[in-house]
Amino acid sequence: MTAPTRDNETEFEPVYHRYGPHRAGLPPLVPYFRELWHRREFAAEMSRASMRSANISTFFGQAWLVLNPLLTAAVYYLLVTIIRGQHDPTFFTHLTLSLFAFQLVQSAITSGATSVTTSGRLLVNTAFPRLLIPLSAVRTAFFRFLPTIPVYLAFHLLFLPRQWSWTMLLGGYFLVTMIVFGMGLAAVFATLQIYFRDTSSFLPFFVRLWMYLSPVLWLPEAVQRFPRSVLTLIELNPMYSMLGGYAEAVQEGIVPDLSMWVTSAIWAVAVAVLGFLFFISREREFAVRLT
Repeated sequence: MTAPTRDNETEFEPVYHRYGPHRAGLPPLVPYFRELWHRREFAAEMSRASMRSANISTFFGQAWLVLNPLLTAAVYYLLVTIIRGQHDPTFFTHLTLSLFAFQLVQSAITSGATSVTTSGRLLVNTAFPRLLIPLSAVRTAFFRFLPTIPVYLAFHLLFLPRQWSWTMLLGGYFLVTMIVFGMGLAAVFATLQIYFRDTSSFLPFFVRLWMYLSPVLWLPEAVQRFPRSVLTLIELNPMYSMLGGYAEAVQEGIVPDLSMWVTSAIWAVAVAVLGFLFFISREREFAVRLT
């Protein structure tokens, strides 16, 4: 037998990707995102492990995913009913639809914010694009959101039996923009949490105020009744166009205004791009700051 040639020796050698230190700034983005795509199963497995640790795969774990936002919607509906002095089942369907969607973004932000700081050993011992960590948290938030869809459809069937149309499928567009928007914010707050460990403690208050400025406890068409100062904040709120378009398409079965389509896409893409770049430019410092 002849000895293998040099070409035969290297043919079966594994390919290693080296993540070494670099100056402050961005690494080469094309190889980074290529490797990010190749490691997508790694992010999916992290998400599945997180869901198993939270007992989401059990019956009671799945039930709590529905009961928690449903009970929250019932509490808010009771408060709003007392304030308004009238019972409106249609408003309850809007409340559940909007609250379920808002909690998707809220869960992506809050879980994404602590995703890196709780993965210290993984960061130190494993080389991979760190952006996979907050993205896996967003994946978990999405799968936690899925059980709420049939719950809303049951309420829609009960209170709005005549408002079914193919237009409801347009809500998927605004749902995608909320997911992309949540990815960008998860990356931003995950980075901030590394430098300012109180970020996760501040988030619940920020998210609660954000929900009040979003069309969750009020209908999108009621926006003109607000004072001008509040109206300006609402118009600058990215969730106004996302939730507003989502509610109009799914609940009312109408095609949202073109401005809602464009504004939602601009906010989602802009926040995702800026959030990813901000995270990637800082991720090489994470292991040092967590040790």
